Amino acid sequence: MNTALILAGGVGKRLGKDIPKQFLKVNGKPILAYTAQVFQNHDEIDRIVVVCVSGWEDEVENIKTTYGLDKIIRIIPGGDNSMQSISNGIFGIEDITSPDDIVIIHDSVRPLICKEIISDCIAVCKKHGNGCASIPVQETIVRTDDRISGNTNIDRSNVMRVQTPQAYRYDLVSKLYKDAYEAGIEDSVYTNTLMLHFGRPIYFARGSVFNLKITMVNDIDLFSIVLDYFSSKKGHQSSS
Repeated sequence: MNTALILAGGVGKRLGKDIPKQFLKVNGKPILAYTAQVFQNHDEIDRIVVVCVSGWEDEVENIKTTYGLDKIIRIIPGGDNSMQSISNGIFGIEDITSPDDIVIIHDSVRPLICKEIISDCIAVCKKHGNGCASIPVQETIVRTDDRISGNTNIDRSNVMRVQTPQAYRYDLVSKLYKDAYEAGIEDSVYTNTLMLHFGRPIYFARGSVFNLKITMVNDIDLFSIVLDYFSSKKGHQSSS
């Protein structure tokens, strides 16, 4: 069974808005709804679990009802940081998950996720135990110690940008978080970061430059532009 674990536990301080960014509306629809609909409509996703920032659970229920997201089976409270939110989600489905099930962890604020990326993450995970959406680095990468000047060029051919979704076999990812807490690690941002910390390889799956993470105000503008582009492209194809 494949479970999508959508992370909606952040408060979006960098965005400077009064409400968490995953609940902001773009073209009249909450960002979370865009994201969840992709998983809702994916044939390989059996169920969706949302990890939600405290106090916004009713809004998730409202989005579930409004947009027909009947694959959402559980809403789990988020934690004080990203690691706690993810582990809350992982351990919060232990009672309904088998060791060889797959959990697909995804940021709610990456609403331009597509079916093909999800499918490839699952396929790579089935083969290797994990599969993380990734893309090559196109820009020049320079190391800096002070963010004022650079001192070393990093060979971009040896670097990949890792995104979400990230798919993991359940027994492996649950053990990962248990090992992390036993080791006193409590603030790792992403699951792949923990994997590398413990010397466990991550395997690259298909990603996309369009799979942007909404972090700043300009990202919302970019998301809206991309939405309009794909909408006009779809309309053009329909009329052709």
